Amino acid sequence: MTFWKKALGVTSVVLASSLVLAACSSQSSSKKSSGKEEVVFATVGTTAPFSYEDNGELTGYDIEVAKAVFKDSDKYKVTFKKTEWASIFTGIDSGKYQMAGNNISYTKERANKYLFSYPIGSTPSVLVVPNDSKITSYDDIGGHSTQVVQGTTTAAQLEKYNQEHSNDTVDINYTNENITQMLTNLNDGKYDFKIFDAPTVNTVIKNQQLTNLKTIDLKSDDQPYIYFIFGDDQKDLQTYVNKRLKTLQENGTLSKLAEQYLGGDYTPSADDLKLPTTH
Repeated sequence: MTFWKKALGVTSVVLASSLVLAACSSQSSSKKSSGKEEVVFATVGTTAPFSYEDNGELTGYDIEVAKAVFKDSDKYKVTFKKTEWASIFTGIDSGKYQMAGNNISYTKERANKYLFSYPIGSTPSVLVVPNDSKITSYDDIGGHSTQVVQGTTTAAQLEKYNQEHSNDTVDINYTNENITQMLTNLNDGKYDFKIFDAPTVNTVIKNQQLTNLKTIDLKSDDQPYIYFIFGDDQKDLQTYVNKRLKTLQENGTLSKLAEQYLGGDYTPSADDLKLPTTH
């Protein structure tokens, strides 16, 4: 009797194991039967209006453009992963992520390691000042104060300005505060001006109700575009995304999303839909 109980017990274990394996096999084949390649899209998720969380869901301009790119795709399925800024790049390096978007600009260093999409939007800089400021253009910033984060493009720009205007320098105050706090400080009269990208400034001023501030456009021959980036082994994905971006530009989807999330039509023209080149 004991023998048969043991035998039946072994049989039950074998059957149970077989069922588990069969279930796993069924799940695996189901995943493969979808016929779609998974694209893991990395983003920070804390940089409104480009990438942020709303009621626990990732959204923002970069996210919604990516959703539109992959909508109804027969080849790719996109999933979004929130991570730290530095981890975006190390994750692409390791193959953990295939694609990323988070107000990412072009640099020569990045171009040496990653593939770029066509531009998805533009981020022109503006000069932000109090409503009663005597500053009316970039030429008037000498002798006035501002806050910058060390190592940023704006910091380098103002450091160069001081080198060229040694008799009328800007009072540069280095900080680790985010743009919301810096604009709040400016609104409260603690500093005189701030240079930053227009979509972010417009969003912060609106969300924080910083009614004491106004913006002045800074004219530039260079259009500061933002892009999606890919691992250097993702040429097929790059081709697919660029084709879709062209369609979204032509049918007005990019403009609609830019108006909704960036506060203006900060989108590339048809002629500007091309890969960035080294300057």
